Amino acid sequence: MRLFDRLDRLKDRTAALTGWTRAGLAVLLGMLTTLALPPVHAMPVLLVTLPLLVWLIDGTKSWRGALGIGWLFGLGHFATGFYWIANALLIDAERFGWMIPFAVGGLGGLMAIFPAAAAALARLAGTSGPARVLTLAAAWGALEWVRGWFLTGFPWNPLASAWMPVDAVLQTTAFVGTYGLSLLTMLAFAALALVGDRPDPDRRPGLATIAAAWGVLAVAAGLGAVRLATADVAPADGPRLRIVQPHIPQIDKWKQDKRDDNLLRHVELSQQDGFAELDAVIWPETAAPFAVNLDHERRRLAAHAAPPGGVLLTGAPRMTPRGDAPFQVWNSLVALKPDGTILDTYDKMHLVPFGEYVPLRDVLPLEKVTPGSTDFSFGTGPRLMTLPGLPPAGPLICYEVIFPGQIVLDAANRPGWLLNVTNDGWYGISAGPFQHWATSRLRAVEEGLPLVRAANTGISGVVDAYGRVIAVQPLGTAGVVDAVLPPALAPTLYARGGNFIPLAGAAALAACAFWLRMRRRQFCDAA
Repeated sequence: MRLFDRLDRLKDRTAALTGWTRAGLAVLLGMLTTLALPPVHAMPVLLVTLPLLVWLIDGTKSWRGALGIGWLFGLGHFATGFYWIANALLIDAERFGWMIPFAVGGLGGLMAIFPAAAAALARLAGTSGPARVLTLAAAWGALEWVRGWFLTGFPWNPLASAWMPVDAVLQTTAFVGTYGLSLLTMLAFAALALVGDRPDPDRRPGLATIAAAWGVLAVAAGLGAVRLATADVAPADGPRLRIVQPHIPQIDKWKQDKRDDNLLRHVELSQQDGFAELDAVIWPETAAPFAVNLDHERRRLAAHAAPPGGVLLTGAPRMTPRGDAPFQVWNSLVALKPDGTILDTYDKMHLVPFGEYVPLRDVLPLEKVTPGSTDFSFGTGPRLMTLPGLPPAGPLICYEVIFPGQIVLDAANRPGWLLNVTNDGWYGISAGPFQHWATSRLRAVEEGLPLVRAANTGISGVVDAYGRVIAVQPLGTAGVVDAVLPPALAPTLYARGGNFIPLAGAAALAACAFWLRMRRRQFCDAA
């Protein structure tokens, strides 16, 4: 009982905080929560940060106060989680360095509205009892989904990614998706706050909720372990791929006097031992530093990296001939035959605001961060790329891979593998590339599809349909990754049901919270 008494006192002290102390603790808890995510993976911090967040919410006088606490928590969490965006602006610090506080702090503040809304809803569910924790978890999961499409969407660093080191738990996303696993994670860790509820009869439902939440996670981990134990090993035969990671500094990538050298670097890496046995060579996003549809000479040079009878898949800009109206530029993925013929092209459909285009350009006097004065045009997708000797590919350029449920069009157009090309060279040696790699693995598990990733400076690699890393080229190194393409699985439950599944789970949890809240009121009225 002494433990419960101490937790009761800790809850009371936390809830009683006011002013700058309360605000500072909320920000600090958000910052510490980031440590649970890639690349640190300090998941035990959630045992402290999320229960304390619940107690801070309990100490607010109304939902408006909880809204503020949730926003401060989100600001600390997202500003530290997105700090690496500053590195992209430092590539040309003279032009874009001034934007760093607005990009990091502004984006963190914008994304913080989602934890703020979740906290406000939890406060409306009361200041004691399981209902507030169920509401917080339901709202967190549902609002991560909203974050995936609000203002074009940015579902980076979902809470589910805290489980990246635990392959068994990651298998849960094959059934409920990333948003569903985020919901379960918030439920399990935030439920620990219920040990601070008293008197003792009031604590019993809380202890039952804790047991149920952690029981669900334990069952999920057990089922995931069984799923992995019965999984096939990596195949010895199949399409042979080579991923090229040239590690070209972003500051040198588009310099006129280095473009040809950069192109030759890709070709030389591609033609290393075993080249003739390959079915495909894969280069990163914008690896070909020229308009691939117009510069025939450089395209033929790049095509030397296409293996005999195989194909080169490269990121490259594509543009309309100058003089044609309207003039357009696309961020594309292009398949080339050894003779330089273009087999297929995919244009990026989900562009980065302010990176690849400026929203409200007529109003905002800003330049986009990527080279060139013309905004990139939007492509259409998701779609398939049909390639010789390979299963149909689902192309994903850069951060298109971070959007759960938005990477496969439908069951009739299901790819045999996911292909993600990116240029994380913008972000240097920072948390950003690790986070990007982690969310790529989540897409593989969700969809039951192998994923192949080519990144300029890393992390490049091959992931099977269970999210297991088959081969990898570390961040900040140059080299190639050779691997056999793993097979696809039958469509997972999540692949069939999509985000309806986690949203249905959030709705069920919210309904349970409402029922508990009403039951508690009736009990109190009767007493």
